[in-house]
Amino acid sequence: MKYPRLLSSGANNRVIALSETEVAKLFIGDTRSDIGSEAEKMKFANSVNGLVARFSRLDFNEELQAELLVMERIYPIDYRAYEVEKRELWWEVFEHELAALHKAGFVHRDIKRPSNLTGLAFDNILLSNEGLRLIDVGISALHSQVGDNLFNKYLQTELQEMQEFREYFLNR
Repeated sequence: MKYPRLLSSGANNRVIALSETEVAKLFIGDTRSDIGSEAEKMKFANSVNGLVARFSRLDFNEELQAELLVMERIYPIDYRAYEVEKRELWWEVFEHELAALHKAGFVHRDIKRPSNLTGLAFDNILLSNEGLRLIDVGISALHSQVGDNLFNKYLQTELQEMQEFREYFLNR
């Protein structure tokens, strides 16, 4: 199979497969200034635990004229094929790992896609062979960057979204 291959397109970026093990988020035009910030937030989250997709490197693709945020490739699996008891275990690990990120000063901020944007609800949470994983930390926030008031506001919103995701994921 020839790479790169398009995997998805979002409101601001595209994601391409570079190989069987790596993907890249493309930064073209005005989005280029966000690449360093997103990379730093990924690295921060990766230093806490493995919930967020693993950062690999920043790169540039001459042919695409795009800066690349390269990360691990996650192969999503359909949670509906698994018993509720197994999903409950995945949920408990996910909740624990997300709490660790929150305690460390990281909030994802894009657990549930707002209704006015295209895409599926909870499409930034993927079930993989390693359990539930988070992708796309573009709008995430670090406590050290936003301070107490904004961080706590974002955290409260995320905790509410987590309860909605719990019901969705456990099909209750």
